[in-house]
Amino acid sequence: KGFRAYLQLEKSLSRNSIDAYQRDLDKLTQYIQLTGELQNPADINLTFLQGFIKWLSELGLSDSSQSRIISGLRAFYTFCLEERIVETDPTELLEAPKLRRSLPDVLSFEEIELMIAQIDYSKAEGGRNRAIVETLYSCGLRVTELVNLRRSHLYLDIGFIRVIGKGDKERLIPIGTEAIKYIRIYLDDLRVHLPVIPGFEDILFLNRRGKKLTRIMIFYIIRDLAKKADIKKDISPHTLRHSFATHLVEGGADLRAVQEMLGHES
Repeated sequence: KGFRAYLQLEKSLSRNSIDAYQRDLDKLTQYIQLTGELQNPADINLTFLQGFIKWLSELGLSDSSQSRIISGLRAFYTFCLEERIVETDPTELLEAPKLRRSLPDVLSFEEIELMIAQIDYSKAEGGRNRAIVETLYSCGLRVTELVNLRRSHLYLDIGFIRVIGKGDKERLIPIGTEAIKYIRIYLDDLRVHLPVIPGFEDILFLNRRGKKLTRIMIFYIIRDLAKKADIKKDISPHTLRHSFATHLVEGGADLRAVQEMLGHES
């Protein structure tokens, strides 16, 4: 509980990130129970943690998953040191697997147009899905940022939107004319007919029941369009974010400006 509070208050992490750290720690707890050596954080040493990482590898966890878990352990022991639960940090010399960075797939402009062409406007959600795809690509949003986008954060007359990113950090992002056009069509012609559930009045994109869309639903929408367009690449909403950045850089945009628009610290 203390660690969760530390991640939320000191590190300003989102609930999804905190839950991921918790799951990583749960794996360590499982390993401790399996070894039969019930230990508190101060008893755990480097050798024990190396055994834990070896166990993860034998379970078939990828190098990237192992690295993420090690990162979670380091954060936990930083908290333990600050709270004086431990006097030394056993993760200091714990080595993460060497990662080979694979670049995510990028969609060409033509492929994005091809995906958009698959949208079925005869269905109630067709116009909404067009606005979603246009907004994801035009602004390079994370999925969580998209589902939490508020009507009160749209400044369409001047071509900007306000986004709440990781750690509740706000940023202003320019939004393209096509995205503005389809957001307005969605708001004026489609969303007005939805029975909005109290508490979701300010959320921009809603499901047919008048509630906020889930992250999973956005994944489903994007993957379904890619499949219908017969695009063989590994496509997710993040692909549109990566394509947004790649196309800007290829078009000569300033790297620092792209970084700011993406909400990246580095």
